[in-house]
Amino acid sequence: MTRLALILLIAYLAFTIFALIDVIMTIGTRVRALPKYLWAAIVVLVPVIGAVLWFTIGKDRSSRSPAQRQPRGPIAPDDDPEFLRRLGEDKQREERIRQLEERLAELDDDQNNSKD
Repeated sequence: MTRLALILLIAYLAFTIFALIDVIMTIGTRVRALPKYLWAAIVVLVPVIGAVLWFTIGKDRSSRSPAQRQPRGPIAPDDDPEFLRRLGEDKQREERIRQLEERLAELDDDQNNSKD
């Protein structure tokens, strides 16, 4: 019986310490419902239930959290909206330059024809 109590005590302490470290290390934008310091107090003061509450409702584990919205690595150019926007702007800029060059060429031709 003493061994079982000792094993349960060690498991309780390990779970509580793990939960407390997780509360402390979690980014503030991923904490739900209460501020981090209150979650830490709940984990320490309410045995087992506090840690279970933290893992179930306190920490945002969804993939749409602010910390994970941006891709972690490079993304393909056709998936990058900024790259696609710049491509459109570049194409418009090149078209304007081409039109201006045509106008200049026409003006230059007109000036050469008027001199003759």
